Amino acid sequence: MKSEPTAYSITDLKADRVTCWDGVRNYQARNFMRDDMRVGDGVLFYHSVTQPVGIAGEAKVVKASYPDFTAWDPTDKHYDPKSNSARPTWFMVDVKFVRACREIISLDRLREIPSLEEMMVLRKGSRLSVQPVTEQEYQTILKLREW
Repeated sequence: MKSEPTAYSITDLKADRVTCWDGVRNYQARNFMRDDMRVGDGVLFYHSVTQPVGIAGEAKVVKASYPDFTAWDPTDKHYDPKSNSARPTWFMVDVKFVRACREIISLDRLREIPSLEEMMVLRKGSRLSVQPVTEQEYQTILKLREW
């Protein structure tokens, strides 16, 4: 899951302990979250639009997908007039802080690891805020020294 640290950072999640991952307004990212994320799944929390970009910490899904009610609130920055409670368009999950990295695991560092070469976040033009990670990729990243 990607977030700009100026919007919501791993430090924010650590302070909050649990948060809803709302505001996803891309259909493919929504589908990954809605259809594939389950309670107990690990999450790599990724900081984007910063230097360096990369994995900032780990979280865990604690509530499976449910309608993103921010889409129905005209005062919310994520408001979508086409979505409503009867037929929600957007969904979110709740995630819980697990740990922060001692140092960001940079995109450049991830590119150095041969077993991660197929990882979605490393593909050119990959900009989704929610992306799948294989179990093998997840375990490889958890073994890095930056934790």
